[in-house]
Amino acid sequence: MTDTSPHPIPLVALPACRWEKDGQSYHTIGDKYVRAVAETAGCLPMMLPSLGDSLDLNDLIGKLDGLVLTGSPSNVHPERYGEAPNEKAEPYDLWRDAVTLPLIRKAAEAGLPLLAICRGLQELNVAFGGTLYPKVHEVEGRDDHRRPQVDDLETQYGPRHPVELSPDGPLRNVLGPGPVEVNSLHHQAVREIAPSLKLEAWAPDGTVEALSRPGSPGFLLAVQWHPEYRAADNAVSKKVFGAFAEAARTRARLRQNVAGA
Repeated sequence: MTDTSPHPIPLVALPACRWEKDGQSYHTIGDKYVRAVAETAGCLPMMLPSLGDSLDLNDLIGKLDGLVLTGSPSNVHPERYGEAPNEKAEPYDLWRDAVTLPLIRKAAEAGLPLLAICRGLQELNVAFGGTLYPKVHEVEGRDDHRRPQVDDLETQYGPRHPVELSPDGPLRNVLGPGPVEVNSLHHQAVREIAPSLKLEAWAPDGTVEALSRPGSPGFLLAVQWHPEYRAADNAVSKKVFGAFAEAARTRARLRQNVAGA
């Protein structure tokens, strides 16, 4: 019998950054991430506020079909990976750290489809025991990965360098053999990869550009570049968001079937 029931639109959470101005707190997400989830992935984006212990993460995960961790001007606090605070690692967002790090571990365990971008990749690495360089451009032998200091967004988010893909990983299955050109722009970067994570892509200078987690029960992929920028106009970005969307749709259908049983 043909299934004629409507397919649910996957519900995807995006944890918000939190910042203060004039004594008031704000929760924010860049528009380009929200649009990529809605328009390129075809999912329903939902802001997840950075409210720490006020959130029941286990209950939340049971209601979601996917999780996207966005980039941010802020960095993961060094104490989260065993180092002392220092000005090179500023600015911080302690509120976001308090939500995303435990959420990542719970989402991975539950098989919730997870796509991590830029800061999200760094959060993923720290959540599972990895470490970071606060300023990778100051490390001997590494290139300057920072955003070009120009006003034009097309230049800021334009292709920066190629990345090589691991020959036996899920990212290669999504993108093909590579190499691929990416718009990687950041100053914090992975130093030591967490024990349970696997290198999926790297820049010409050896900087980590993508990670996966072998053995996770669901889709889990992290990229250091920015596939969300004009995602619908970029073949690589469409493949990344398409793979995530397929996993989120599968989870949405399973949740619908369970609810209707």
